[in-house]
Amino acid sequence: MTPEELEAARDRLVPDVVADGLKVLFCGINPGLMSAATGHHFARPGNRFWPALHASGFTPRRLEPAEERELLEYGLGITNVVARASARADELSAVEFREGGRVLTEKVRLLRPRWLAVVGVTAYRVAFEDRQAKIGPQRRTIDGTRVWVLPNPSGLNAHWTLQTMAEEFGRLRAAAEAD
Repeated sequence: MTPEELEAARDRLVPDVVADGLKVLFCGINPGLMSAATGHHFARPGNRFWPALHASGFTPRRLEPAEERELLEYGLGITNVVARASARADELSAVEFREGGRVLTEKVRLLRPRWLAVVGVTAYRVAFEDRQAKIGPQRRTIDGTRVWVLPNPSGLNAHWTLQTMAEEFGRLRAAAEAD
């Protein structure tokens, strides 16, 4: 994909992969330009979402972004805090995050997943105005939906390896299966 094609993707939306009553609704920060260009979540090759999802046992094999609708067969879905695509999450404003948190709350109330898993603690802190949030389960619930914050799977997040990320995803999987 050329830089021009990626830049043109900024105006495209990436459709949610959702259904009522999911086990876990994963929530990305916002679509990257590659995701917007392809129409699939976590589409940049260096993103570790799909490998971590599989390594943690959520899926029986590593899915490709174009296979994202298969998540529904496992009771999983994907949405984003902010719908607008950008090259980097730091291009988003606090206002966009807070509005995204409001929209996400309404989406969760409508879809009623057992768990909402936000990938990116900084995005969660801003979207839900919770400066003390840490990776892991949160005290907050949304009409009975429990909330878990996962590490950002972007290749830019050097603080987490694929292994440690998969371990955290695995903690969520164990909690979701215990329900």
